[in-house]
Amino acid sequence: MAPAPDTTVDFWFDPVCPYSWTASRWLAEVAASRAIMVRHHVMSLYLLNEHRSDVAPDYRRSVEASRGPARVAAGVALRCGGPALERFYTAFGQRVFDVWRRPSAQEYHAVVRKALRDLALPAHLEDAMDTEEYDEVLRASHERGVALVGREAGTPITSIDGVAFFGPVLNAIPRGEQAVQVFDGARQLAAYPEFFELKRTRVRPPVFS
Repeated sequence: MAPAPDTTVDFWFDPVCPYSWTASRWLAEVAASRAIMVRHHVMSLYLLNEHRSDVAPDYRRSVEASRGPARVAAGVALRCGGPALERFYTAFGQRVFDVWRRPSAQEYHAVVRKALRDLALPAHLEDAMDTEEYDEVLRASHERGVALVGREAGTPITSIDGVAFFGPVLNAIPRGEQAVQVFDGARQLAAYPEFFELKRTRVRPPVFS
């Protein structure tokens, strides 16, 4: 019998965000060594930027083109449950995050289709990419995460034992003992009630290996 988790982590992600992916794989590394329970929730880069006036046109077009996978993820969460959402995210991410690039909407469709098929999830959920069927579900999940950290945050959002923060933004995936050390540091910072922010400028694209 697996040990009862001594730490609960709630993790909000947009499936297409590379920094959500690196953080999610970091948490998977930690879970291999520590008794933690990670609960996955969907958020949306599109919704984060919906009312921002300072977004560059190219980035806004990219975000709008890539909103489909989050819609599908919201459908998976609603129709199939949290464990299925985690499996879908892993299957999706493993096909997308091998090298840094911005897939097209057509490529996202192909990846979603294969992920749903391989997990034996309902194939019709792919249709959500181009419809508003699960938009209310997605917005509700997104708002629950954002409410914990404020609207200046991005994706991912991580809550450790009920204390939430934006990030961590990891340019590469910590492995093994290093992953646990990073987790302990994040947990200790989160536990200090007057901690609010650490930040530095990213100077190179993310690495997924």
